[in-house]
Amino acid sequence: MPHEARATRRAAFLGLAAGLIAAAAPAGAVDDGGRPESFRPSEIVENGHRFFGSVSRGLALTIEEASRRWGEPNGYILGQEASGAIVGGLRYGEGTLYTRNAGQRRIYWQGPTVGFDVGGDGARTMMLVYNLPAVSGLYRRFGGVDGSAYFIGGFGMTAVTDGGVVVVPIRSGVGARLGINVGYLKFTSRATWNPF
Repeated sequence: MPHEARATRRAAFLGLAAGLIAAAAPAGAVDDGGRPESFRPSEIVENGHRFFGSVSRGLALTIEEASRRWGEPNGYILGQEASGAIVGGLRYGEGTLYTRNAGQRRIYWQGPTVGFDVGGDGARTMMLVYNLPAVSGLYRRFGGVDGSAYFIGGFGMTAVTDGGVVVVPIRSGVGARLGINVGYLKFTSRATWNPF
């Protein structure tokens, strides 16, 4: 009997210790449920300098304009994409979403376009995300109008929106593209060839 009582006390103690350890989870644990905190424009510009390199002066001016229009983003994406169009077109990209309270997440985007648009381009892309309620709030379609007018290299900013969340793609592209189109970007947590 004393041996069984000791084993029972030991099991109770271990259970209590495990409960206390679980309750004292580190403060830096990933939190996907809350609204991400915002980033100052200077932080975005600094990270963009490292990402875009030599075209960073244009980036700083573009981020200033986006901040003037929409305020401070509470998330941003750094990645690359490729697109092509002859009246109708497709765009595919992948990158990393950065937020303060949910950390970094791999993210993919794709979408169709239609309009007066011809050409193809590859672009390093930074997307500023405004009013994001939680990371899961990005996994949907964002519609908008996109205009492109650069040859060989260039820099451009557009905005797509859905339900109060605004995504502002800033692209530094290589290729030849001219036109205007209407379409949407669909964000997913896994790569897919289906743009719809």
